[in-house]
Amino acid sequence: MREPTRRHLASTAHHPADQPDRLQQSVWLTGQVCSRDQRRHRYPHASLAHPGKMLPSIARYAIATYTAPGDLVVDPMAGIGTTTVEAVHLGRDAIGVEYERRWARLAAANLEHAAAQGATGHGQIIRGDARRLAELLPYQLRGGVGLVLTSPPYGNSTHGHVREYGGRDGRVAKVNHRYGDDQRNLAHASHDQLAAGFNRILTGCVPLLRPGGHVVVTARPYRRQGVLVDIPGMVITAAAEAGLRLVDRCPALIAAVRDGRVVPRASFFQLRNVRSALAQGDPQWLAQHETVLVFQIHKRR
Repeated sequence: MREPTRRHLASTAHHPADQPDRLQQSVWLTGQVCSRDQRRHRYPHASLAHPGKMLPSIARYAIATYTAPGDLVVDPMAGIGTTTVEAVHLGRDAIGVEYERRWARLAAANLEHAAAQGATGHGQIIRGDARRLAELLPYQLRGGVGLVLTSPPYGNSTHGHVREYGGRDGRVAKVNHRYGDDQRNLAHASHDQLAAGFNRILTGCVPLLRPGGHVVVTARPYRRQGVLVDIPGMVITAAAEAGLRLVDRCPALIAAVRDGRVVPRASFFQLRNVRSALAQGDPQWLAQHETVLVFQIHKRR
């Protein structure tokens, strides 16, 4: 493991008792090491094919901040299992739910890889539709989950890798940008359908939470055919309808900070889309953070 990666892992593997009380709107320095180096050796190479992976450092920071060793963490949209893998490495137990068979198998393999590396927590992946959590998860889990940590899917316009073709005037092809082919997957839904589906997921998460438990959702806005889609706003609305109240909102950097300057880690598609917009007279910012939304159960008077 590279030394910068080792130092970053050590810096984010903290317990909230070791830190001063965090202020709302605090910035999470989770982008000091690039995503590829964060996953190096910790996740098998096949994991890179998933289009919407949560940054491991964001998962680690959230888990270390809102739970203690031995707590239970749940991710209802597990993908390759980033939440579950980071949880078991931090001595927590974890359950992930994943709709696509391919990613569920990979997430389970990643948990086995974590155990082989000495992770002390126990993890499990359940394949199924997170909109039906009550049917998928054991009833005994109700009231026992310390943290629900997840992220909604985005459109394929923001995801994927570039494959170059030499000798073809710099032409490139887009790969690894699809969650799957099943049109019932929320990744293929319209914005309104995604909002309704995510509301059902969060509604199913509420009975799982223990007193004082948290729901943490990472999200960012993206553009679909040039129109800005406010995913964080959608999540806040869906959470409120599910009976959750927003208690914190923090930017988690996917860029590095070096000597007081931001070092962006933009993807090919981010750069291309922003440059295209600027050329057309549409000023756009290059987003370099995930919005972290923290919720708890709303206390009724």
